Amino acid sequence: MNLPTASYLAQAAIWPTEGEHILAHHDGDTIVVYQAYRPAIGHYAIRHGRLDGPDFSLNRMSWIKPNFLWMMYRSGWGTKPGQEVTLGLRLRRAFFDEILAKAVPSSHDTQRYADRTTWQQAVAESDVRLQWDPDHAPDGAPLPRRAVQLGLRGDTLARFAHEELLEVIDMSSFVDAQRPNPQSDPAALMTPLESIYVPERRG
Repeated sequence: MNLPTASYLAQAAIWPTEGEHILAHHDGDTIVVYQAYRPAIGHYAIRHGRLDGPDFSLNRMSWIKPNFLWMMYRSGWGTKPGQEVTLGLRLRRAFFDEILAKAVPSSHDTQRYADRTTWQQAVAESDVRLQWDPDHAPDGAPLPRRAVQLGLRGDTLARFAHEELLEVIDMSSFVDAQRPNPQSDPAALMTPLESIYVPERRG
């Protein structure tokens, strides 16, 4: 697996414990987000390095998660039907920052939108939804810290699935190996190396 990992307990000791934060694996040029798919979609992506196979729908919203443990909570550590294949998807930071800039909250944010009508118009016009949810510990317990997920559709989803996707990382064997550790041996749990992601300021 082409993704560095580190002890979960060591990482958790330095992560913020509350507030809204984008925890992600990133470097100077790229960021990794996670999705979990049924085998037909996941295995095609691994073989071809893109997501636009015959079983992947570009006509519905697809949610990406920069935080590995949020993905594990959502997929039941790769055990939920239709989420058996866990992928790390490497994107250019410039594209991810563009996604963030386009994002409209899934619920009405009174600080950004004066009224619901203005917010609903923004939702209709944007290709990207943003949702902050409780982050979760490896055993699934909710945490005070909140994690982001981003829903993509339309042209943004099409670009994500093909030309903006730099690398598809098959993480299923890693997920299988780590799945027992939250309950049986938390000190042995390894997770992808993640830190707070800060978008590049523009303009």
